[in-house]
Amino acid sequence: MLRHRLNWGCGPVRPREWVNSDLEPGEGVDLPCDIRDGLPVADDTFDCVVSIHGLEQLPYLELDATLRELRRVLRPGGIIRLSVPDLDRAITAYREGNAGYFYVPDRDVRSIGGKLSVQMTWYGSTRSLFTYDFLEELLGRTGFRDIRRCAFGETGSGDPTIVALDNRERESLFVEAVK
Repeated sequence: MLRHRLNWGCGPVRPREWVNSDLEPGEGVDLPCDIRDGLPVADDTFDCVVSIHGLEQLPYLELDATLRELRRVLRPGGIIRLSVPDLDRAITAYREGNAGYFYVPDRDVRSIGGKLSVQMTWYGSTRSLFTYDFLEELLGRTGFRDIRRCAFGETGSGDPTIVALDNRERESLFVEAVK
């Protein structure tokens, strides 16, 4: 099977129909590498790139280079689909006093402000926070066009398989853009 879709920052989700890339090697990881060193594939290799909760693990100063590298491996007209924790949703839940929105258990932190802080930094692993307008800005300045917010399980790409990796609907912001 020709695999023309990249699952970057795949973590434990490694479907065979995708080329799976992650920092850590393991079963089903086709490209074990650090994107900051470049992906070991030719320019214009993939029809689509999907990253589900990977981008937030990088610090701000590495976001542009990472998005440029993901753009490099996309064919012209290819689609990138990103999912990141949605800071706007979390702030709304905080302002409304909706402690049930947060996954952080009371045994770890009881205050709603603490839940907001711990969830958005996910116990220290999250290094960048995103709102739609910030992600739109990053994608635009790294050469992407036709940037749009999408709902969980919905795509404007015309390729329904691009949403196959979607998860974490309640807390996620989904954005697509074109190379």
